[in-house]
Amino acid sequence: YKLLEKLETQRVALGGRVFDVLGRLFDMQASQNGDGGEMPLSLRGLMIEAIRYGDQPEVRAKLLKAIDNATDQEHLRNLLEHDALARDSLDARKVQAIREDMERAEARRLQPHYIQAFFMEAFKRLGGQISERENGRFEITRVPGLLRERDRQIGSGPPVLTRYERVTFEKEMINQQGKPTAAFICPGHPLLDAVLDVVLEQNRAMLRRGTLLIDPSDRTESPRVLFYLEHSIRDAVRSGAGEPRVISREMEFVEIDEAGRSLSPGYAPYLDYRPATEVEARALAGELTKPWLVEGLEQRALTYAVERLVPEHLGRVRKGRDERIEKTIRAVKQRLTREIAYWDHRAQELLAREQAGKTPKINSTMARQRADDLEGRLQRRLALLDQERHLSPSPPVVVGGAIVVPSRMLTAAVSGSPPTGVPVVDRDRIDKLAIAAVVAAEKALGRTPRVMDHNNPGYDIESSDPCDPGRLRFLDVTGKAVGR
Repeated sequence: YKLLEKLETQRVALGGRVFDVLGRLFDMQASQNGDGGEMPLSLRGLMIEAIRYGDQPEVRAKLLKAIDNATDQEHLRNLLEHDALARDSLDARKVQAIREDMERAEARRLQPHYIQAFFMEAFKRLGGQISERENGRFEITRVPGLLRERDRQIGSGPPVLTRYERVTFEKEMINQQGKPTAAFICPGHPLLDAVLDVVLEQNRAMLRRGTLLIDPSDRTESPRVLFYLEHSIRDAVRSGAGEPRVISREMEFVEIDEAGRSLSPGYAPYLDYRPATEVEARALAGELTKPWLVEGLEQRALTYAVERLVPEHLGRVRKGRDERIEKTIRAVKQRLTREIAYWDHRAQELLAREQAGKTPKINSTMARQRADDLEGRLQRRLALLDQERHLSPSPPVVVGGAIVVPSRMLTAAVSGSPPTGVPVVDRDRIDKLAIAAVVAAEKALGRTPRVMDHNNPGYDIESSDPCDPGRLRFLDVTGKAVGR
């Protein structure tokens, strides 16, 4: 009773995880008996001692002491940390680095309001009916049959429903007191996946034809071509269709200017551009027929992606994956090897008893079969982990493109006069001065700013606060000339 009481207390304190190490609970503890010898403290041995000699005061005292030692919370935490796959020597610096990586991932994440804007427009165009019921929460009264059929073709999880009492695009809005629980529409939800698949099927040709975008920031003097490419990483695990499993898929962007230079404009450059109007498109028609726009630009974009973007994507996916697999292998081997050894030994014991003419409840053949089954399970698990380790990038595929024109060139084309506004050389100087001013202001506030590579991560400065380690501020800086 004392043991069960202690286990229940620690179960509450450790959130139920005490049962993860129940079998090894007493392996690391020992207490001295009266003769100076060691008393075995396996859970099974402890139970037997309690049944046989629990009425003897001196034995009872030793057992209670053993229970107190074994169920000590620090002892339990050590066992849990020892078995945890994420166990590592996490000093404060490493914890801070992990938090910063999470902050950067959050900055790169597709924000909910973009998902909502796309879904609302696309869903209605496909014949769906959706209306807002509470702030940030919506009711879907009709899901078109086209989407339900598409989900049956591509879906692998829960099916798309005919209606949804509530949906939301914000995780914080899923539960509200007195209101129905909302389905969370985010990448991976079957309804959003079906909408995406149908929209891409209907409009993929339009993406390939391209469009005309205006860059209000005037980052260049001349037009450039923006290509969007899709790229995926696979491992050696086979999917249900027998194909290598896709573990990461990203949209990559490449810009090529009139001089043939290729660069990465970041992970969401389109957010800084706007579509051209019909009048603007007519005014810029002459720019769209220049020879440099049809001279193998797509192949240049693919070459740049293969040389620069694909290795970066593969490196991000591989980072931490090998370490996780190694820890999993160690944990699997430790657990299953222990069980295999136990049943091997148990089979030998049972065989000896059978040869002595006894009839145990479990015969040696069953014990040997269990050991063999565990050995097969170990080999299958290790083979699967080895397949997860082997990563291979697929060739990038061009999804679409656009011609990006600086606004100062557009102004000149519409007015028929030479380009006006701040020249690119001066704009670069102004931007550098603006960034330097923000860096100085951040340092004055006691923060540690770091200037990002030009036009790459989507923001200009990453700033950390020593008073709040691991938390980052992402600053987008825009400089303007006086009078402009």
